[in-house]
Amino acid sequence: MQFNYTYKGISAVQQTSTGSNLSFAPDLTREPTYFRGELRQNIAFREAIGALHDVVVSDLRFKPKDRSEYLAWAARQEQIDWQLVAAQRQETAQKLQTVQKELTDLYHSRGQRWSAFYQSRQKYFDYLYQKDRDAWFVLDPVITVHPDELFFECFSQDESSYGRLGANYEVFQHIDEFACGTTNIDYSAALYDEFQKIRSYRRTYFEVDPSGFGVQTSGEQDYKEVKIDLPDSWVRGFLQVSSAMSLPTVRFDLEPMDVYNLCFILRRHKEKQGPRSMRYHLTPGEPIRVTFDPWGYEVLCPRSIYTGTEAQTIRVWGRRRITILERLIPVARKFTIHLLGTGLPSFYVADLGDLSFTLGLSGWTANDWARSGNFDLLAPRLEVDPWTKQRIFNALKDNWAESPDALAQRLQLDRPVVLGALAAYTQAGRAIYDLNRQVYRVRELSREPLPLTALRFANEREQQANQFLTQNAVHVLSANNTDGVLTLSGTVRHGESIYTPSLTIDGDERLIAAECTCNWHQYNKLFKGPCEHILALRMAHSRML
Repeated sequence: MQFNYTYKGISAVQQTSTGSNLSFAPDLTREPTYFRGELRQNIAFREAIGALHDVVVSDLRFKPKDRSEYLAWAARQEQIDWQLVAAQRQETAQKLQTVQKELTDLYHSRGQRWSAFYQSRQKYFDYLYQKDRDAWFVLDPVITVHPDELFFECFSQDESSYGRLGANYEVFQHIDEFACGTTNIDYSAALYDEFQKIRSYRRTYFEVDPSGFGVQTSGEQDYKEVKIDLPDSWVRGFLQVSSAMSLPTVRFDLEPMDVYNLCFILRRHKEKQGPRSMRYHLTPGEPIRVTFDPWGYEVLCPRSIYTGTEAQTIRVWGRRRITILERLIPVARKFTIHLLGTGLPSFYVADLGDLSFTLGLSGWTANDWARSGNFDLLAPRLEVDPWTKQRIFNALKDNWAESPDALAQRLQLDRPVVLGALAAYTQAGRAIYDLNRQVYRVRELSREPLPLTALRFANEREQQANQFLTQNAVHVLSANNTDGVLTLSGTVRHGESIYTPSLTIDGDERLIAAECTCNWHQYNKLFKGPCEHILALRMAHSRML
């Protein structure tokens, strides 16, 4: 899937004796989106943007050691005449002393030539930067400007970790005019290095440059056009994260010191064999306990009391990714943990005051977001007519961010209808659920509609379920609605076999439990999403309404 970006110039930092100006170059082909303000909370922003960078460069996939270069080097070492090497080293050392003396004399006598040398070297680096610019870039993150906050989003290299940095306008002072919208910004590795120079005693200006818009691009030397061929998995991963965040979760708070203790255990010990999981023991009214496999170490969180109503133990994998949160511990007030269930994704929301940082982790590192759970299949899937969906989206865009209850009340629509429409726009990359504020936000992932041919079906199971409906192979045997919770059972003919799926849907049209007699479900349960027979039964019932 190809995305085209056009930037006017490059993102840059201008350093002065009194402050810094951080200027991002936005994508000119999208709707004008810009912002400028002076940072008020410099240190918290520096640490949060640094943690976002840690998400981007994270790649914990297994990489086998390549010993070919070492073996070739060892073979060459055996053929060396070391007496000859010793003689050459002595001769070289004498030559270096002579050259060093000449350079010292030249430096004292002709200082102006050194100035010309530095100028020529800088020109060479500028030339190299222009000719091989792609090597300098780490990522092109998505940034969204809203009336109440602006936020960055990015993915890790292994596509198993998602980062979101949100900053409300109390983070800034002297905010100039801004335009709401979503754009991609040019973000280089050198710019990240400049972020680390932010200090509390120096003024720092943050700018998504508005000057690039409305300027003709033809014939301009400072425009950079980039065509990025992103895999479908990257786009699907973003959509899966958005869908997963809207699902019901087990939620609790951890103190920063508790998160430090978790990271300390992971830094101090290295497992050599499985299991490599982390278990959250949650008992109502008692401190949260976390145990680490395979060692059995336990971390007690005496200041973090579980306020839920049901005792449970939730097990998560891919735990080393939470060390990304380490640099946020000194500036965080608390961490809110959202767990979807054992073996399912988890979200860690750091409360930094006027800043919030969300770290989304897939079920385990090797199973990235695009393949892990297909959470768009668990999200509300009530079919809503196009006119009503567009009406709901337009109403959301009026305020840019709003809760489903407020939308339903304002538009005088049923809550499931609003949730179904918002889920459709979330899965289309046009909206996102904000875990920190518990609202839906407008966020256009791309300036052009995502290709339905490539993303119509998230996986083969959904495509197969659609074929079952076309072949009239699905029969709904029972449908019981008790207190808004719908329980379905039925049969699905798959070739020569007949399977009997059943499922439970809550009042918000979310799939909360399911069973099926097929081998795929017996092996995977709902850890990788529902099987094609469960999906077909749900879709068949929806068409009966």
